[in-house]
Amino acid sequence: MSLRSDLWCLAFVRRHNDNGDMCVVARRGDPIAGQVFIEVDHLDGTHSLFTPAPMVSRGDNAGPMFQRRFDRVEPGRVRERIAQEIAFDPDLWVLSLDRRGDDIGIDLVPEAR
Repeated sequence: MSLRSDLWCLAFVRRHNDNGDMCVVARRGDPIAGQVFIEVDHLDGTHSLFTPAPMVSRGDNAGPMFQRRFDRVEPGRVRERIAQEIAFDPDLWVLSLDRRGDDIGIDLVPEAR
């Protein structure tokens, strides 16, 4: 059984704000099963985007798994991708995090080499 999207998002936001990062829910999605996208502003003019990993990539991990969709690109590319996804799936959540580092405390699927 998975954790509800709204509870997972609120816990993520709270954890980062408690650690001194600025994190907000930029878009609320379906509270039960909305997919979660995480946009990271690295405070250097670049953004990264983390999206849910495909089910086949998750293996036996029962918790949420993410993949890095964009790594330190111009903000417009991230916003454009999020807009495309919202047009396809209006139930998704978008979390916006300001953080200089790369580790945002989520489980990532291994990147293909």
